[in-house]
Amino acid sequence: MRVTFRYGWHLMAVLSLLIATYALLLFFVPQARPPFLRGRTDMLGLAVPLHFVGGGVALALGAFQLNTTLRSRRIQWHRIFGRIYVVSALIGGVAGLRLAIGSQGGMIARAGFAALACAWLFTTVRGFLRIRAGDDIDHRAWMIRSYSLTFAAVTLRIYLPLSLAAGVPFHIAYPAIAWLCWVPNIIVAERLFVAAPARPRMVL
Repeated sequence: MRVTFRYGWHLMAVLSLLIATYALLLFFVPQARPPFLRGRTDMLGLAVPLHFVGGGVALALGAFQLNTTLRSRRIQWHRIFGRIYVVSALIGGVAGLRLAIGSQGGMIARAGFAALACAWLFTTVRGFLRIRAGDDIDHRAWMIRSYSLTFAAVTLRIYLPLSLAAGVPFHIAYPAIAWLCWVPNIIVAERLFVAAPARPRMVL
């Protein structure tokens, strides 16, 4: 079981770094963005790069923040990167909430992405407040929830091409993926990691 979780963490970290690199590429190279996001100068146009950079940094750092071994060996770095994670997630979440309002896919997709942004902001702030209160255990639980929502950036980019490859039309797949990219993530995080405090070294 321990080996399974170890390899699971490595897979999560690799996928996170790949998508984080992609997000930061879109931040620095606007020409690489989808056509409907290029050249905008309104509030939506401002939210796009903020979401990319905030989400990308949070995605890259978060996986390493949840690694028990790295955390115990470099606790000072954990605290520094934790603050960066919180700020990045808040930037990405606020920008994501703005993007959700104008999302493709209709009201179902917009509601899914808006709920994701609100849950991401709430769990991140809650995790930060718990460590400020000196509650390490509750802090760990809330930050696991937060990162499971950050990881929606990865699962969305897995589900979308798979659905298109399976022949599901975009207008049907996208509203469902707006919910599927994060609801299963937080359920898995809750059942396997948050609900198993007695097995911290086997998980994250």
